[in-house]
Amino acid sequence: MPNFIMFVRANERTEGPFPPKEIMAAEMAQMGVFNTSMTNAGVLVSCDGLLQSSKGARVHFSSSMSAAPTVTRGPFDTSSLVSGYWIIKTNTLDDAIEWAKKVPFKRDDEAVEIRQISTLEDFGV
Repeated sequence: MPNFIMFVRANERTEGPFPPKEIMAAEMAQMGVFNTSMTNAGVLVSCDGLLQSSKGARVHFSSSMSAAPTVTRGPFDTSSLVSGYWIIKTNTLDDAIEWAKKVPFKRDDEAVEIRQISTLEDFGV
């Protein structure tokens, strides 16, 4: 059974300051119910949220083997960011899509991207 990763796409809200504690508590409670439903169904492998990109960095590599990698510290443009993920084990992409549809998001700018995780067999190894 393949693993899929469901990326939570970052947006201005996930890159900004956290909402007031009451709002965060309510949203985390809803997310907890969702995560528990995936655990009970036996599909949840792992999940986590990420802090703002201002607390992160990117390491860039060069095609020149002698060049040292360069580091760029955040923040970064939200168009290329992820703010969290779930790794789930389902039979098909369609099954993973059905789980993604149940994520308790309520805003227009929230999105989940689903990708199958590769295995060595995918590369003929």
